[in-house]
Amino acid sequence: MVGESMTWVQALVLGLVQGLTEFLPVSSSGHLRIVSSLFFGADAGASFTAVTQLGTEAAVLLFFAKDIWRIVRVWCATVFEKLTARSRENVPVSEMVTTKLPVVTGTGPVGYDPDAEAQRQLDYRMGWYVIIATIPIGVLGLVFKDQIRTGARNLWLVAIMLIVFALVIAAAEHFGPKQRPLEQLTTRDGLVMGFAQCLALIPGVSRSGATSSAGLFLGLKREAAVRFSFLLAIPAVTASGLFSLPDAFEPAGEGLNASGAQLLVATLVSFVVGYASVAWLLRFVAKHSFYWFVGYRIVLGVVIIGLLAGGVVSAT
Repeated sequence: MVGESMTWVQALVLGLVQGLTEFLPVSSSGHLRIVSSLFFGADAGASFTAVTQLGTEAAVLLFFAKDIWRIVRVWCATVFEKLTARSRENVPVSEMVTTKLPVVTGTGPVGYDPDAEAQRQLDYRMGWYVIIATIPIGVLGLVFKDQIRTGARNLWLVAIMLIVFALVIAAAEHFGPKQRPLEQLTTRDGLVMGFAQCLALIPGVSRSGATSSAGLFLGLKREAAVRFSFLLAIPAVTASGLFSLPDAFEPAGEGLNASGAQLLVATLVSFVVGYASVAWLLRFVAKHSFYWFVGYRIVLGVVIIGLLAGGVVSAT
């Protein structure tokens, strides 16, 4: 059964909600599910959510462009250098090529600041951490894609996860040592945060909330956990958005169906608002705790449960 067409007001509002909530530990997918049902009487759908997330991830790419480009460049150069070195292991010394890849220094437009070698090593490790940590959500996302688009969007589940995971975030804030900077990130940290990211497949959990909480439990400083959370989300969210494009442009089933133009505008709105949200959140977590979001999540979850119990909104 084909659902009703989305209006321009709905597309703009949902794009705004996506941009405002994507990077906050409050669950953007949960908010889109709640707002679309509460104010528009139908679910905008998982595909719409995934596609508009491309806008917020573009905001991350732009905001961290310098860091991302440096990490990608150093990772590729270092991997090539290591592969080349291995291929020369059995070559006679007299036949070995003596030239090496140039070491990037602090001089020049693409150079590094003071400790160049330490920065290179960190960038190389960060590249691997993001790759390794993305594998779990990639596998689980494909395995449970049908459940994610149907049963997982039940508002009872969304409301409960808002409350339950608020307690998890509060525990991470309370018990996490918050002493280690980003430079001390390890492979174990990356894997744990990668598996934590899988919880974000359930609307109401929050990708940034799950990964940042895992980082706090591991002893990372709040800002370090949030920064890696942003970087970690890029491959998974981008792949999810691109994977969902065919379904979003050829909507079928109940709910709100957006046109291609509406999807584009909603994604652009989420990009602009998302860029401002990234900058704000990084400044906020440098001086404030996650408890502010914990209280908001609990209040919202309780309100939604009350509306569901009173029959004001439908769970599906």
